[in-house]
Amino acid sequence: MAQKDFEASPPATGGARDLAADLVTNAAIAVRTIEKGLEFAQAEAAANAALAHRHPDVRSAAISALATLGVLSCDDLEVAVGDEAPVVRRRAVEATADLVQHGSTDSSQAERWARLLITSLGDESVVAEVAAFGLGEFGPAPPHLSPPVLTDAAAALEAMAAGHKDALCRESAVAALGALHSGRSTVLAAMNDKATVRRRAVLALSPFDGQDVDAAIKAALNDRDWQVRQAAEDQVAARNGES
Repeated sequence: MAQKDFEASPPATGGARDLAADLVTNAAIAVRTIEKGLEFAQAEAAANAALAHRHPDVRSAAISALATLGVLSCDDLEVAVGDEAPVVRRRAVEATADLVQHGSTDSSQAERWARLLITSLGDESVVAEVAAFGLGEFGPAPPHLSPPVLTDAAAALEAMAAGHKDALCRESAVAALGALHSGRSTVLAAMNDKATVRRRAVLALSPFDGQDVDAAIKAALNDRDWQVRQAAEDQVAARNGES
């Protein structure tokens, strides 16, 4: 492919421009930095320049590069989730989920991540599925999210779990609800979905108690799908304190 196809816009200079071009085939900018002997600031400049590249694969790789360097900002992510290319939006959501997984002591930052993920639940399935996973990474009662944000996250996930046309998105939403210890009735309702969602629902019932939960798990022991049955057996064993 001609070099002009990988010319950054706006252009960087010197080694930074060369490194930005390399991003299309290698997102591991830390490795490239070592190979080329570039300074950290030059590598960061290359990645920032690549965020504005006209090729979506380069923009996506730039997000990975900035994440690797530890300089990916909320502003970068908020711009990227509005990108015209699904591959860029998905990568931005994946990067956000990674940041959530590693945690933050900054409440304002955590809430921006959460809002970004909530918004992305309304995106195409390839993006929405990852956004649901990312919300689940906050875990139960996350200390850096306010009650309104948690309420909005749970409501959006319940809507996805109950009505999304893509089963993978419903499955991801159910898993996230279980991780957040939220949406009990929605998780129970998911026990009537297709097999992949039912399997996830059985697992997502772990934090919940009650006769209806016990009945749902007991019914799953006779599910027509063997993986659902296995998940139910594991749940019963866990609830009985068996290893």
